[in-house]
Parts: sequence; C-alpha cells; structure tokens
Amino acid sequence: MNKQSVLEARGVWKIYGTKVKVEALRGITLSIGKAEFVAVIGPSGSGKSTLMHVLGCLERPTHGEVVVDGVNIAHLSQDELAEIRARRIGFVFQQYNLLPRKTAQRNVELPLLFQGVGAAERAGRAAQLLEQVGLGHRLDHRPSQMSGGEQQRVAIARALVSDPTIIIADEPTGNLDSTSTLEIMTILSNLNDQGRTLLVVTHDPEIAAWAERIVSLRDGRIIDDED
Repeated sequence: MNKQSVLEARGVWKIYGTKVKVEALRGITLSIGKAEFVAVIGPSGSGKSTLMHVLGCLERPTHGEVVVDGVNIAHLSQDELAEIRARRIGFVFQQYNLLPRKTAQRNVELPLLFQGVGAAERAGRAAQLLEQVGLGHRLDHRPSQMSGGEQQRVAIARALVSDPTIIIADEPTGNLDSTSTLEIMTILSNLNDQGRTLLVVTHDPEIAAWAERIVSLRDGRIIDDED
C-alpha cells in the first residue's frame, strides 16, 4: 500500500468465552491507509462488527496487534485507550446512540464536555457541525422530534466534534430508507474527500460499493480484499 497506514491489524484473533470458545476473528491482517475509504462486508456472524470494535479500540484482541496512527495499543491502559478513541476516532452506529432528553446541539457537544472544553466553544463547534450536515435549523430538537436520517446526521456531527482523523461507521444506513441512505452516504463520502479515513462496516453490497476498497469477511477471516 502506498498510503501511510493509520489502522492496522496484525495477525488478530478475538476469542470469546472460556469453556465454550467462539473464534470471532481468526488471524486477521489488514492495513488501512490515510484518507482511504474501506468497506468491510460480510454476512451476520462473519466477524465484521468485532473487527470494528477491535480496530476502534473498543475491545482488545485476544492475540495479535492493533496499531492506530502508529500507536500499538497492546499495552495501553484503559485511560490511554479512551484517549485514543476520544481524540482520533469518530464512531457512527446503526442505532444512532443519541441521548433522548438532550437536544441535537447538546448531543453533539457531549464528547467535548468530557474533554473539559468550555461551554461557549462546545456550543459553537456543535452548531457549526450541525449546520455542515444540514441541520442548522434543528439545534433545539430532541431525537424523538427528528427522522431517522436526521438522527444519523446528528450522530455524524457528534463523531466529528473532536476532529478525528478516522471515522468508523457500523451499518450507518441499516435503519434508513433509500433517500436518507443516499444523504448519509453522501455526507460520509464527502468527509473522506476532505481527507478523513473512513471505515464502513456493512452487510449491504450497495453501501460497500461507495468505498474505493472492499474487504470481505466470512467466519472471522478475510476472504477477499479488492480495490
């Protein structure tokens, strides 16, 4: 790969259970370059969400190494892992994961609150990002007052608020109709065009087709990796 690598899995295994062991990942080796758009595709149970969790520092591998922006996470403390997640990686999930009692603006501000950013700066950055995703008129609306597509746009704005270099999206259009799907994938594609590394996990070939590279998983192993 010619691009500088920002996400790497080196011989990664992820095994759950003790008496009955489930091998969710089996020797995965994968390198994702800076500003690359990669889709990981596979059926349910293929290991794609587990791979996302491991690459996103949400879980540690059982065996093997994971490197994020040149940092090997193997011996990092939980606090250090949390710092990498907070500063370098933005997550977008199928279920949006918004706080139901908070407005769109407050939901986007939340990561900055945990980082100790002042109220005025939090509000300004959140409002700017919501404007960027087409929700400048929805700052004071709660999730129940928004469509699924609008909620996912709030989630994308929240993922961007710490200015991460990597965006990881797990089935980001799984709950959306075709119109909202097109809107969300256009936003994500534009973020990639702006220089962010984008990893999208999906079971849908039409979503995977947006990527410049598709990695296919089955039974915890990579079965195809094509540009």
